[in-house]
Amino acid sequence: MQDPTHPPPPPAAEGLDIIGHVANSPPDHPLIHLPPIFGIDMSVSKHVLMLWIVAAIVFVVITAMVRRYVRQPRLVPTGAMNVLEIGVEFIRDGVARPNLGKKWTPIWTPMLLTFFVFILSANVIGLIPIFDVLGLMNHYVFHGDEQSFLTRVVHGSATATGNANVTAGLAVISFFAIIVAGIRAHGFIGHWANLVPSGVPKAIYPLLIPLEIMGMFVRPFALMARLAANMTGGHIALLAIIQIAFIAAAGLGAAGGVGVGLLFSVPLNVGILGLELIVVLVQAYVFTLLSAVFIGMAIHAHH
Repeated sequence: MQDPTHPPPPPAAEGLDIIGHVANSPPDHPLIHLPPIFGIDMSVSKHVLMLWIVAAIVFVVITAMVRRYVRQPRLVPTGAMNVLEIGVEFIRDGVARPNLGKKWTPIWTPMLLTFFVFILSANVIGLIPIFDVLGLMNHYVFHGDEQSFLTRVVHGSATATGNANVTAGLAVISFFAIIVAGIRAHGFIGHWANLVPSGVPKAIYPLLIPLEIMGMFVRPFALMARLAANMTGGHIALLAIIQIAFIAAAGLGAAGGVGVGLLFSVPLNVGILGLELIVVLVQAYVFTLLSAVFIGMAIHAHH
């Protein structure tokens, strides 16, 4: 029997499931069940689906823009292609060349440019409430049951770069790129020998070498954690502010909740969303810049 001194909260007090809006699909309820490979669950979750959507959009849009550009009688970029060219030149001349040097810029710019475009696209698309809109359509138009694919996919929004597994994958690529760049520049033995700066007394080798090896793994971990934490934190902040309207509705009634939402939650969220538009660009730039810096450190280790 329910304790009368602790009645259940009214429905309005439940508000939004904040964690559900930023979390991945639970392991026991993936969107598409696939058999494990080498003990790794290959089922498709909400963030995997978002990753596919972002990759497909980037591939289709960039390919269409480039093909349309090369078919022109005069190779003069206009419109969206002009924006893309500005981005390419910015990454090449403002990120790659200052850190890698003229010799290595053509080799590593494509990877750095891919980092920037993919992360920026994933960040921006993550701000669009795609799944929330689908959820409203499913509720009022399609009326899907609890087991339908559409019902399971619309439980909250999704930002691919807010998943640490996604950012860890990007960081692993950067990690191996650092090693490959160092080996190409100095040879296999020379790259690993550069972990210890020349002229350092041999007495501190036992202390310095473990620190340098630890630093190899700290760099990609920092790339992974920074991007995932910033993207997840921004979404949690937006949802928490909206939650205030639901809390107000529980104590002040529906009219009070609407008033708090219109006067406080919505205006504040609009301002924070404007900041998020800056954050998504900055985070894509920072990940790309730090990757270039770390690769440049491996190439120019003697500096």
